[in-house]
Amino acid sequence: MKQVVAVTSKAQLEAFIDFPHDLYENDPCYVPELFIAQRDLLTPGKHPFHDHSPVQLFLAYDNGKVAGRIAAIFNKNHNAFNNTTDGFFGFFDCVNDKEISSMLFSKAEQWLKEQGATSIVGPANFSTNETCGLLVKGFDTPPFAMMPYNKAYYESLIGNVGLHKKVDLIAYRFGEDGYDDKSVRLKEAIVNRLKTKGIVIRPVVKKNFQAEVDKIREVYNSAWDRNLGFVPMTHKEFDYLAKDLKMILDTDFCLVAEKDGKLVGFALAIPDINQILINIRRGRLLPFGLFKLLFGMKKINGIRVIALGVVEGYRKLGIEACLYASIIEAYRKKKYKHCEASWILEHNELMNKALEHVKGVPHKRYRIFEKAI
Repeated sequence: MKQVVAVTSKAQLEAFIDFPHDLYENDPCYVPELFIAQRDLLTPGKHPFHDHSPVQLFLAYDNGKVAGRIAAIFNKNHNAFNNTTDGFFGFFDCVNDKEISSMLFSKAEQWLKEQGATSIVGPANFSTNETCGLLVKGFDTPPFAMMPYNKAYYESLIGNVGLHKKVDLIAYRFGEDGYDDKSVRLKEAIVNRLKTKGIVIRPVVKKNFQAEVDKIREVYNSAWDRNLGFVPMTHKEFDYLAKDLKMILDTDFCLVAEKDGKLVGFALAIPDINQILINIRRGRLLPFGLFKLLFGMKKINGIRVIALGVVEGYRKLGIEACLYASIIEAYRKKKYKHCEASWILEHNELMNKALEHVKGVPHKRYRIFEKAI
């Protein structure tokens, strides 16, 4: 018998988190999420997203065995900011069974309608500020840090329930030497020119971490305020993310542009921690996962450029080039071999051309779907 039930207990939540481990068993590209991080993300009172928006998790069973999962998300902040009535789906994983997936989406859509949603958009876990998009191209390599991965047949399951493409997100890859270093060669001249305008580029100062985070949040929420689907992060949400990232942060890859004490731009690249997580069985840090995490950091040989933004009024002055150049210099110094810049909206011509110009190669494509409900 096939059925879908709402997640209401700790045991069901654990089953929800653990289902992908069984579904992707023996898949060489699958990277398990840390159990404790997923549990906190999905638990009201633990993650600040729940302070402003409701989430309902659903599990599908086939003859008593878990066969799928989905989260229905009604992001009130997103709707208020964008003047929409969107509902979202996320955390979608399913066996290759159209009946099971249809039942999951039916339950999610029904719940979203009850919240007042008139459309369903996704996947997003919970918004574009977290992992989002369905992998539709580039299944041959594991994902970089904080990027999703899924079965190739998911696109068919999602299309089967009437969802259609909203937009694609592109991930660019660079090899050990496969990039244009023009920005590095011009960096000194650009830095000197920026100084005449009172603008300096510097790494974040960890001992002043909270003050730095507060300033970066303002840049983040203004530099990206009109990107498709963007919603500003609350103070608590941004602090939560910053606290997680601080554990793996390398200040050589976390840079800010500052004018008279005010931040006007920043760039962030993080070590590809997925190179370690891929070997942590079922996402459990105990008993041995913690040692793999602690001792594996020195073996990481790749980074993901996760964000680079400059506020309106300071763009095209050379700040972007200096931020890129500083990341490339640190990349060389540490002798990294792999880099991904992700993700970029497919219609963001300025950023796509810039990455192609420095010899970035599009190697993965992710898709956001939508439909009216």
